[in-house]
Amino acid sequence: MDQFDNIGALIKHLQRLSSEVERLKARVQELEYFEKENKSLRRENKDLKDKLAKYETPKNSNNSSVPPSKDENRPFKSKSLRKKTGRKPGGQKGHEGTTLEMVSDPNEIIDHAPEYCKCCGKDLTGTPGEFVERKQVVGLPPIEPVVTEHRVYKKTCTCGYVTMSSFPGVLQAPVSYGPMIESLVGYFHSRQYIPFLRMQELFHDIFSVPISEGGIHCLLNRLSNKALPLYHKIKYMIRISRVVGTDETGARLNGKKIWVWTWQNDRYTWLCGTNNRGYKTIEENFPEGFEKSVFVHDCWRSHFQTDVHTHQLCTSHLLRELKYLEERYHHRWPVKFGKLILEGIKLKEDLSLRDYFQPVKERTALQNRLEKLLTYEIDEKLKELVSFRNRMLKYKDYIPTFLYHPKVPPDNNGSERAIRNVKVKQKISGQFKSWKGVENFMVLRSITDTALKNEQNVLRALKLIAKFG
Repeated sequence: MDQFDNIGALIKHLQRLSSEVERLKARVQELEYFEKENKSLRRENKDLKDKLAKYETPKNSNNSSVPPSKDENRPFKSKSLRKKTGRKPGGQKGHEGTTLEMVSDPNEIIDHAPEYCKCCGKDLTGTPGEFVERKQVVGLPPIEPVVTEHRVYKKTCTCGYVTMSSFPGVLQAPVSYGPMIESLVGYFHSRQYIPFLRMQELFHDIFSVPISEGGIHCLLNRLSNKALPLYHKIKYMIRISRVVGTDETGARLNGKKIWVWTWQNDRYTWLCGTNNRGYKTIEENFPEGFEKSVFVHDCWRSHFQTDVHTHQLCTSHLLRELKYLEERYHHRWPVKFGKLILEGIKLKEDLSLRDYFQPVKERTALQNRLEKLLTYEIDEKLKELVSFRNRMLKYKDYIPTFLYHPKVPPDNNGSERAIRNVKVKQKISGQFKSWKGVENFMVLRSITDTALKNEQNVLRALKLIAKFG
């Protein structure tokens, strides 16, 4: 009887153990689920922290390529890349100022001689005067349009044949605007960015010339067409140049985004508008590439597809990125990299022309420091910093190019200045209305910028095109 009782007790105990095992299995499955959820939440928490850190150290115009107009809260000036010089605002000591100068042959002279004595009242009109001082006033005469009438005559020869003269080829309509008005329209449009309605008002109020909005369009089209040969010549000169900078920016055409590209150097600027920001635009405009050129740009990937002699990365862009990474991670690596770039820029100022063609120990030392810096191990958790380091490692040969070529600048500021005019134009005059309007502005602005770089009078250059184009 006791034996059966023991068996029954064992069976009950086994049943309890089996039940406990099932309960523990269910608990293990529950814990495994919670463990997976916990891992997922930890991963999500890390991602959110990384995103939050970006907002804590936002990119702005001082530490990235973000334009100042996109800065949400304008940063303090102390965050700029510029360093304090300690100099006071305004002209510095030794600066040669400019002022109005007197002319030797004024158009009109007005003498102011006393007519009577201020003491006794005696008449002095017949008394000779002694010159004391002169002052001049610069003014403008009333501006009135000059109308030139062209007349055609016919003559009958003794043989009976009637010969009639003809108008110059440029005269088509019974009344048309001359080269000066045509060039002024181009000047106001491409140099001063004056909107059409205000340009109408300007011509009416200042020059007494009535002109419609359609007339302004017509004159711009005419001037732009005449300027095309020069526009294509600038493009050719850019293509064969030893140094070429390039950049692109967004613009608006009837509410839609387009892209404005520039290729430029210290003598020429060439602009074009397109609906594409990729390599397609480069291929369409410069299919042969720039085989003789050092290509200066901001590391946009399309530029690396271009056939060039070599590249120069814009150090201003790199310095802004390094400033952001320093603020983001509080790491010494971006500080050291930024210091190295600034030392390179300072070294370029000290290099003579002969130094570019022979070894220079300071340049060699900078190159060795760069190699060492790019092999520095960085914690993989600092993702953006690691990504930047890897990118620099890939393009390390294009960072110090400016130290080996005398005409190569360390930055791409020239290209940014060339396309900034498009932004200024749109802020003042608004968006483009047609592709022909885009083309007109690009043609005339390319010539305007090229004239400025060569210290030429812009209005005179446009007038020559209007007259002889």
